[in-house]
Amino acid sequence: MMTTNPFEQPESEDGDHLREECAIFGIYGTHDAAAHTALGLHALQHRGQEASGIVAYDGRRFSAFRGLGHVSEIFSSPSTMAGLAGYAAIGHNRYATTGETLLRNVQPLFADFEFGGLAIGHNGNLTNALKLRRQLVKRGCLFQSTTDTETIIHLIATSQGASVLDRLIDALRQVEGAYSLVALTDRALIGVRDPNGVRPLVLGKLGEAHILASETCAFDIIGAEFVRDIEPGEIVVLNEDGVTSHRPFPASRKRFCVFEYIYFARPDSNVEGHSVYEARKKIGMELARESHVDADVIVPVPDSGVPAAIGYAAESGLPFELGIIRNHYVGRTFIQPTDQIRHYDVKRKHNANRMQIEGKRVVLVDDSIVRGTTSKKIVEMVRNAGATEVHMRIASPPTTNACFYGVDTPQKEKLLAHNYDVEGMAKVIGVDSLAFISIDGLYRAMDLPARDNDAPQFCDACFTGEYPIGLTDFETDGDNPAQLSLLTEPAA
Repeated sequence: MMTTNPFEQPESEDGDHLREECAIFGIYGTHDAAAHTALGLHALQHRGQEASGIVAYDGRRFSAFRGLGHVSEIFSSPSTMAGLAGYAAIGHNRYATTGETLLRNVQPLFADFEFGGLAIGHNGNLTNALKLRRQLVKRGCLFQSTTDTETIIHLIATSQGASVLDRLIDALRQVEGAYSLVALTDRALIGVRDPNGVRPLVLGKLGEAHILASETCAFDIIGAEFVRDIEPGEIVVLNEDGVTSHRPFPASRKRFCVFEYIYFARPDSNVEGHSVYEARKKIGMELARESHVDADVIVPVPDSGVPAAIGYAAESGLPFELGIIRNHYVGRTFIQPTDQIRHYDVKRKHNANRMQIEGKRVVLVDDSIVRGTTSKKIVEMVRNAGATEVHMRIASPPTTNACFYGVDTPQKEKLLAHNYDVEGMAKVIGVDSLAFISIDGLYRAMDLPARDNDAPQFCDACFTGEYPIGLTDFETDGDNPAQLSLLTEPAA
């Protein structure tokens, strides 16, 4: 069951936008490791805005601090940072894909084992966590949180492996799903990426210190250099001896999440060898080639639609204008959303720039349409600002299926594209025309050949319904198709 952040409004108050997943960061071999981690998490704030936590190690003991809210709120106190002394640390920004937004669910999770302490932070979603949890509970394991990440901790605890690494490998061989994770022991920082490489994880360096992060933008903020992407199925161990790579899992086809390029990753990040900003511009250019329409101006739906709109304008030869201005200081609702003022909701975040819209044929460019409710409000706002025509172009194929790999999508039945064809969707949101980039066009924009049904290069299940990793819990507990939440587990 998905939960909302009590400290900040979601992307839209009606849930009409895909949510980011989570962010992970780890550093080994530097003074003030926790301070570097906090800065890295700040750069990765877009990936999780409900909660944040850091665990540090100073050679003698582990220390931890976690809180609900943004990184800048949680780690602003000098006394808080002073309590996180150490040369190694890991951190996590949370957006709940399993479990409630409670302090006990904030990562990194920490446990004392017979071999010592271990902290772990996870980005993704395990698709057999419920099944494993039931088995572990029958064996006497006591769960303290409702996150799927804790399942990994119990699998490590019950493993008979000879070393920490052996136990971690044994645990991960039992899980299914998408994951990138960082783990901190008293001797090393460990990073892992699932065999299909659905979620990102990158390696960096700052002087003699080694770093792991979800995106390269986390390196820029601390002046670190990007070294390489962690490969799918790779485990890296970072310690005083440097970086050691292990590949204990059978080779699998790479299925990186294509939505990282469309929306999730920060535009200034480099992901899997591609500039995210340039990728979004190319998607916009391909979208223009596929769905040109006679118009006067190209207007992005800020902020996520901006790079694609720039590409669309460049390819179409039409002017690009900021016809919608975003308020970046929305925060919590400061007055009760009564029926009388509820229809003003979209204007708290977006406002039409009338001078660039009035009397013009407008093409709105956005990254995706989920439920369609926010798109409908924005179209109405643009029409009220005097647009003579409103066309919408979307920089992704229609989102017809839920994600089970760490992204919050509504239940399939609540997705607009599941219930209507493109013409029907256009009528619902009130545009003169609507077009999405084709799945092959999306691949072309990424400099790849047309999608190969036998071996697609990305995970694109939200568009195609072809899930590359088994959905064990969904097949067992299909009454909760939006996400696989441990909150559906009945009390023992």
